[in-house]
Amino acid sequence: MTEPLVRPKRKNPLKRTRLPLSPQGVRSRTGHGLTAAAAEGRFALQVCLDCNTVVYPPRDACPECLSARLPFRDVGNGGVLVAETTVQTSTDPYFRERTPWRVGTVKLDVGPAVVAHLHGDTVEGQRVRVEFKLDRSGSAVAIALPEKDTPNMADDPHLREMTCDPKFRRVLITDGRTAVGQAMAKAFSDAGASIVFVGLADSWKPFPGFDALKKIERVEIVPLDVTDTESVTEQAEQNGARIDIVVNTAEHVRAGGVVNRHGLTVAREEIDIRYLGLLRLAQAFGPVLRFRGADGVNSAAAFVNLISVHALMNWPQFGSHSAAEAACLSAAQCMRAELRPGGVKVLNVFFGPLETEWFQTVPPPKVTPGALANAVIRALKQGVEDAYVGDIAEDIRARLAVNPKALEREMES
Repeated sequence: MTEPLVRPKRKNPLKRTRLPLSPQGVRSRTGHGLTAAAAEGRFALQVCLDCNTVVYPPRDACPECLSARLPFRDVGNGGVLVAETTVQTSTDPYFRERTPWRVGTVKLDVGPAVVAHLHGDTVEGQRVRVEFKLDRSGSAVAIALPEKDTPNMADDPHLREMTCDPKFRRVLITDGRTAVGQAMAKAFSDAGASIVFVGLADSWKPFPGFDALKKIERVEIVPLDVTDTESVTEQAEQNGARIDIVVNTAEHVRAGGVVNRHGLTVAREEIDIRYLGLLRLAQAFGPVLRFRGADGVNSAAAFVNLISVHALMNWPQFGSHSAAEAACLSAAQCMRAELRPGGVKVLNVFFGPLETEWFQTVPPPKVTPGALANAVIRALKQGVEDAYVGDIAEDIRARLAVNPKALEREMES
């Protein structure tokens, strides 16, 4: 059984920080179909539309009937671990630092055999489940897990290399004034984070929930205003090297479109808080996160962006807000490319209307702040890059895949 993770000792400041390395991440364009599935926590393989053969590894033609119609489809991930071996040494610099490393062959119930990394609790000859995870190069790899969850399962070193579990990590919540920020602080504390820094702008101003926020275990209130470059820079200089996960909870939600809104005041506020605020955080915390991507058990792990799902398709009732969210999404994709060399994931969490005062006039279904916070924790533990929370987000995601133009027309009504 996996041994429980032990809280790491304080790092010796004189000890060299290990530079982050990445495994080989070259994949074919077809192979990135697995990457798309892993990014959302799905297990998808190619399925031939002509003979129903399940194909692995990814190919451009079916090995049975030579059909080129091989879309990726979600399939069952159960199977049997038929053989295993342990790599004791490797010519690859990334694995050389992490050996011994177990790998094995899993015969899937749906047909193909898969060579996979092995969780420490898997046993040769027994049933397992295979999942696709994004490794530190950002590419999909298969890992075999026990068929049923085991004690301390998430503490396995192989699995932890591919996920961003908050346990024993230090987290920064950028805005504790919001209901989402407060729920996020509670969720990370419950998930075992060592310290939860919660940023507050103008901390002298009272706000609902402040007393409850201070009582959350391991929460430390820090000054942080994402609209002030100096404030963000000072916080990064003070605590940047201690932070492993950044969660940007800053929000500015106002109803209104583009044509019917008079003046640019609200639009400037939306851009300053959401887009420019994200850039300030990225420039201040990004370089040190990337440098600390291999810094032991509590290495830098993730930058979490909470983004309205209407960044993917504009909602005219909140049209200007949707446009600002779209800018944040584009910036996050750039951040993902820039932070990947350090093995740091950029997690985009898409959600629909929240159960907050700014969406008071919007009919259900809506997402509660607590549900959003719990979804962030789950996504980090799974190691995904994109998560969709709530019925609205899932619906927009599905309809975009079928007919984006129809969705655009329907959002107008």
